[in-house]
Formats: sequence, C-alpha cells, structure tokens
Amino acid sequence: MRSGFPRLLRSAAALVSLIPVWICAPAMASGPGEGEALLAKVSAKYATAQTLSAKFRQEVPLANLGIVRKASGELFFARPSKMRWDYKKPDNQLFLADGEFLYFRPTDSKQVFKRKIGEGTLGGKIPLFLFFGKGDMSSLFSVESSEPVRKKTATAMRLLPKGDGAPEVKRIDLVVDNEKLLIVEIHIYDKLGGTNHLYLDGIVFNPSVPADQFRFKKPAGTEVVNG
Repeated sequence: MRSGFPRLLRSAAALVSLIPVWICAPAMASGPGEGEALLAKVSAKYATAQTLSAKFRQEVPLANLGIVRKASGELFFARPSKMRWDYKKPDNQLFLADGEFLYFRPTDSKQVFKRKIGEGTLGGKIPLFLFFGKGDMSSLFSVESSEPVRKKTATAMRLLPKGDGAPEVKRIDLVVDNEKLLIVEIHIYDKLGGTNHLYLDGIVFNPSVPADQFRFKKPAGTEVVNG
C-alpha cells in the first residue's frame, strides 16, 4: 500500500462521518415529501448519540483497474470529533481521530501519517459537518425519492445535495432498517464517478467506550510524519 492516506481510508472517513446524524422512527416513506419528514427524524435521532460502535464491511470499486477493494472490521465513535476504525481484513490497520488529529498507519509501515482535522482530511466540508453533528441534514440534502426495500423491512432513501454544501457529492443512498431503526447501508456517489459502499451490522447506540480507544499511542519503532 502506498504511503499517505489511501483512497480506501479516506473513503472510510467520509462514510463514517455520515452515521451519527442518521436514524429514524419506524416509517415507510414512499415519496419525496414523506422522505423529507423521515430525514428530519433521522437527524434528530442520531444527534442524541454520544458514542456508537458497529461492525463494518466496505467496498470501493476502482473502475480503472477493474477491481473492488474490500475491507472489514470494527468502528467506534465518540463526541466530540473522535472515531476509530480497526481494520481486520484484508490487513490489520488503524485509522484514528483523537478530536484534533487523524492518524493512519499502513500495514507493516514504520511511518504513521498524521493530519489535522478540518484540513480536508475527511473528504471535504460535508463529512466534517455530518460526523461532528454541527447542523441539520435537511439543510444540506433534499430527498429525491424513498421506497420500501428488503420485503418492506427497510426504507431506501436517495439524497441530493443542496447548493454548494456538498461539492464533492453527487448523491447519497441510505438503507434504514425499520424494525431496529438503524442505518444498515450507506452508498456515496461522487461527481468524479467514484462510489463507496458501507454495510453496517451489530450497531450499538451509546456503548461504553474507554477514552483511551481514541488516544493515539505511537507504536515502537515508528515515526509520525505529516501526511
């Protein structure tokens, strides 16, 4: 894997940033009007989460190479501005935000790459806004459509950005489990033709997450560089 923050990890940051503001009360939205109401409920619900944990599976198609990069592991969030991605497959890797900086160590690398949060490191303005819960989703996105899926056990919503609030994003698709009231899929489509797919399982709201889960500890024999 090349040095610096690779596309898969940058995508991870962008995708994960969407989670803490989206979850809804049971509903079966069937059009833009009902979808807008659903989106407002989603924003309100996730705004109450102080911590979150889940297992994830991520897929990033690379059309120019004709392959799909796949990864899986566990993720953790805590307000304010903290997240941790423990990649288990295909390699053990760590992507960490401690509230001030982002850290990433490629597999078997002697370097840890560090970036300050807020300098475009989470894929631009939109992920920072969403992950850190600094606004209403409805002010950034409109609902183009919503419909029942998975034999009507879930609702799929297609979101379009408003104005220039999400300059990199073409659209975002969400799948919400109606019974468990959890987002189980997030799909981001960017304006350059890139796509990122995140599948979530075992989601826990407000779990007890030790503070040191988000504290960077420099591995022995490594150096920290600005990346």
